[in-house]
Amino acid sequence: MVSKTGRTIRDRGKMRVVIKLSGAVFSQGGQENTISEYADMLTYVNKKFQPVVITGGGKVARHYINLARKLGSDEATLDMLGIEVSRLNAKLLVIALKDQAFPQIPTDLEKVAIAVDSGKIVVLGGLHPGQSTNGTSALIAEKVKASKFLNATDVNGIYDSDPNTNKSAKLLKNATVEECMEILRSGSSMAGTYDLMDIVALKVIERSHIPTAVLRCDVTNIKNAVEGKQSIGTQIIVPK
Repeated sequence: MVSKTGRTIRDRGKMRVVIKLSGAVFSQGGQENTISEYADMLTYVNKKFQPVVITGGGKVARHYINLARKLGSDEATLDMLGIEVSRLNAKLLVIALKDQAFPQIPTDLEKVAIAVDSGKIVVLGGLHPGQSTNGTSALIAEKVKASKFLNATDVNGIYDSDPNTNKSAKLLKNATVEECMEILRSGSSMAGTYDLMDIVALKVIERSHIPTAVLRCDVTNIKNAVEGKQSIGTQIIVPK
């Protein structure tokens, strides 16, 4: 397939990796240094893989959403506030990546496909109201035929219960899609105070057999997971 620029989809010979990046990256102290560290990591990864990065909204998004809710906002508007903040976070990362990144922030799946065709690192925030960034990331991984999907979050992986409230929660090194669905249905983990996956994301992962890992958001973790140097976090097993 050839783009309008004459560049083929795979002309750089790279597999693609989709990375959902925790919004906490943009909410920590010393933000400039933190964002620069992630930009450096993505530049390194880009030597062998083309990263497609979806940024979360983090504390700033939650701040705006909480204020707007108290002011009487409807839920759809709250979703759009979160999406707008996530796109601002994406823009910060694009600035840090300089010419390594596609300069625009895609706002729908078709624009993501066009951006990926450039061969550059693609960074975006949320896409649609009512859809989590986890679901969005899985759909993007499906759309761009990613070799893997990494959900980099604020815990070490998927647990059998919420580790923020249960100190005895057990980290699962491997989990099938059905096991993740059961945890989600039980309300004991992913649907609780830490959000790792949702039904949309799991269904997309299952139908397209996307290799997926949930891991703590850390530059070394992500780099090692992309390169497959070691098993990090929780690997979601999809039956073939």
